[in-house]
Amino acid sequence: MYSNPPPAERPPGRSRRAWSLRRRLIVQLAALLTLVCLVVGVLTEFALREFLTGQLDNRLTAASDRGLKGPADRSPWNSGGRPPPDPLRVLGQGEGTLAVQVVHGSTANGKVLRSPKGKMDFQEVAQEDLRVLLMTPPNGSKRTVDLTIGKYRVVAGHNSKGDFTLVGLPMKDLTETLWRLGFIFAAVAFGGLVLTAAVGAATIRRTMKPLDRLAATATKVSELPLDRGEVALPVRVPDVDTDPRTEVGKVGSALNRMLGHIANALAARHASESRVRQFVADASHELRTPLAAIRGYAELTRRSRENVPPDIAFAMSRVESESARMTTLVEDLLLLARLDSGRPVVHEPVDLSRLVADAVADAHAAGPEHRWLLDVPGEPLEVLGDAGQLHQVVINILNNARAHTPPGTTVTADLSTQDGVVRLVVADDGPGIPPEVLPEVFERFARGDNSRSRAAGSTGLGLAIVAAVVAAHRGRVSVQSRPGRTAFEILFPVAPAHS
Repeated sequence: MYSNPPPAERPPGRSRRAWSLRRRLIVQLAALLTLVCLVVGVLTEFALREFLTGQLDNRLTAASDRGLKGPADRSPWNSGGRPPPDPLRVLGQGEGTLAVQVVHGSTANGKVLRSPKGKMDFQEVAQEDLRVLLMTPPNGSKRTVDLTIGKYRVVAGHNSKGDFTLVGLPMKDLTETLWRLGFIFAAVAFGGLVLTAAVGAATIRRTMKPLDRLAATATKVSELPLDRGEVALPVRVPDVDTDPRTEVGKVGSALNRMLGHIANALAARHASESRVRQFVADASHELRTPLAAIRGYAELTRRSRENVPPDIAFAMSRVESESARMTTLVEDLLLLARLDSGRPVVHEPVDLSRLVADAVADAHAAGPEHRWLLDVPGEPLEVLGDAGQLHQVVINILNNARAHTPPGTTVTADLSTQDGVVRLVVADDGPGIPPEVLPEVFERFARGDNSRSRAAGSTGLGLAIVAAVVAAHRGRVSVQSRPGRTAFEILFPVAPAHS
């Protein structure tokens, strides 16, 4: 229940909603097509505008020629005092044609032809538009002007008598054609983009399926516990995704080879660990008998009625002390070897409230110079497990607090339950664990202070046994430390209610 570590926090700076490769490809494809459609549309509009403007300029040249040369017989204007012909009354001028004349330096009113068939209808040009039109150079060049009645393409020139004549054609039809083409192209482009995005998404999804299968294989492997015990890696990339002629096949084939190498390495590691554990267990078991004999003979010498020289008595006391310490080390190694081998733990109801109370009482007897506080609920809190191993867990943590804090330190054992979890916190107000040692406190033979640990008889296996026993009981242990407070927290699942 608590064997898995908590989920890792999101690294800083990483996007909260990262886009998948499939989504990025679809978005990039749509963006590229949009850009292509935009470029094609703009170029088409410009090309069509140039084409239509050229056609309009041809019509404007013809209209100007008709206005400058006079009536339909196209004979030049003659003298005789008669005014020049009206450019708009010449046959062939279209609706909307604009004309402005300056005869003998006197400006004639500009007019716009409204009805070229039947009775001609004219509209006077506003004075502000007339001022704009008179600024047109009479050199025959064509230009576009903005008037209150719309955009016009105009050209100005001199007739045979030197009089100024300006003729213009409206650009309304040209503009409407361009807008109509723009709307049609936009609608067609939008429909094409939607269709292409849908087809592209389906195609990309089908193309990305091999990568999804590779990711699924990698995910299955990542969920396997590879840090301890015998590990089998039956997961492999399907053969359909290992074709070396494709990019995905190359990755799949490489992943399968890597998994094969990892499986061989894990098998070799497990075999080596098994041999080491077996050696430790055998050696520890074989050492128990001679250690017991050494300790017994040392005690026998101490209890002898015969006078023993002081140096011999001191030596035998040291032999007895070290044999006791070595016996403790051997017992700890045997317990770790049994836990490492995966031997099943006895699961029976254990009253953790009573167990913690007894452990605090034992710690108080062993360390009366410390202040021991106990906070447990009145009702029993039961967990499933081995009572002896759980008692050793609590004793080891309390002994760790006693051995690594000065006299007068307050050590508090707090037991509580919430949401189906039993929580034991052992905290002290001592100097704390050095930050460089904190990540390794549960490692075997890890010591924060070698001199103090040896003086206190520590083997460096106490907290390692705590971590191993808690993990075997499907629990979790953690530590937080700073100067003035060190807290070990142990979590166990609550034992199910008796039926």
